[in-house]
Amino acid sequence: MAYYDYFCDANGQTVEVRHGMSESVETWGELCERTGLEPGATPVDSPVQRKLTAAIPLTGRASDTGSGAEPPCGSSCGCDWN
Repeated sequence: MAYYDYFCDANGQTVEVRHGMSESVETWGELCERTGLEPGATPVDSPVQRKLTAAIPLTGRASDTGSGAEPPCGSSCGCDWN
């Protein structure tokens, strides 16, 4: 499974969600269901657009949490995790 960012024009929010490559999210209501968000004043049928795809979460780092953990991509990928 990969992480995807979806943007909602109706409320200007971008939300990260994890799902399979063959799946997609079409509306704000679907996005809220998958992530546990409350829809708020945004109509649940408002369309969302997938903006970014990543194999690992794009938010947070081991150094941010103080965990000292290895990056989710492994120790030899060469990314700038720390």
